[in-house]
Amino acid sequence: MELVEKILKGDVRAAARLMTMVENGDAEARAALKSLYPHTGSAHIIGITGPPGSGKSTLADRLTEELRKRDRTVGIVAVDPTSPFTGGAILADRIRMQSHSLDPGVFIRSMATRGHLGGLARATNEIVDVMDAAGKEVILIETVGVGQDEVEVVGTAHTCVVVSVPGLGDEVQTFKAGVLEIGDLFVVNKADREGASRTATELEMMLQMAPGPAPAKAGGDWSPKVLKTVATTGEGVASLLDAIFDHRAFMDGRDLRRKKGRERSERAFVALLQETLTARVLERFDQNGRMKELIARVADRALDPYTAVEEVLARIGL
Repeated sequence: MELVEKILKGDVRAAARLMTMVENGDAEARAALKSLYPHTGSAHIIGITGPPGSGKSTLADRLTEELRKRDRTVGIVAVDPTSPFTGGAILADRIRMQSHSLDPGVFIRSMATRGHLGGLARATNEIVDVMDAAGKEVILIETVGVGQDEVEVVGTAHTCVVVSVPGLGDEVQTFKAGVLEIGDLFVVNKADREGASRTATELEMMLQMAPGPAPAKAGGDWSPKVLKTVATTGEGVASLLDAIFDHRAFMDGRDLRRKKGRERSERAFVALLQETLTARVLERFDQNGRMKELIARVADRALDPYTAVEEVLARIGL
């Protein structure tokens, strides 16, 4: 396919076109993704998560700036809330990252969650694969920052950066949400504010008290680090990037990066299988309005939803 050939050569317009097709559920996108898949797996994927207002977008912008200084090509997937009017992404991140818009070594894609939980958009993995195939060496994923459903990023990223800020009790919320277990690096951003050192100390104490490594991190003895940054000025960003590369070296040295890639592939496969099976089951069953009739019976309490599901599967021979 001409589109695939262009993407493999790093053509930004071709990559953007395929990403749009992916987000819109275009049938032709699947054929292109099949052809691109053997060319993926090289990029280091960094997830940046944390509560709204913690400065994730600014931090991603500064990390990109530092990566470009080190001659690394960068892809950015900024997952935004969905507009209630258009269904598209609210493009705040693109506004903040305008300084990179003309840089051929940087590709920025804003995506809408479109109701998908877990802080990521449904098509995030596929968008990451397109950027990977297009030759981006480092891919930053900034989650939507909805609060307590950010843990999905651990299934996609090699390195998870959890961002907090002083004075808002976010470190407590992080602990309650279970995000403490997914972070490889913890960043207290806006460290020029009062209470930053206390927030960093409290996070370090929580990490020491936390139980053993989560299953997703088993197999290594990486000790999560707490760093302080002021993203608006760039203070501490170089040290953060050094820590990210240290984590990559740690994973490579213990073959954990390949293991993480396998886990990501498994999740992507299972998600795609579930989506495809659901679509085909509904397509085979929903003939002559049978689905509407079944739902009406459930709504009228003439049939329970468990029996309804069993009836659907029985009718299609499953």
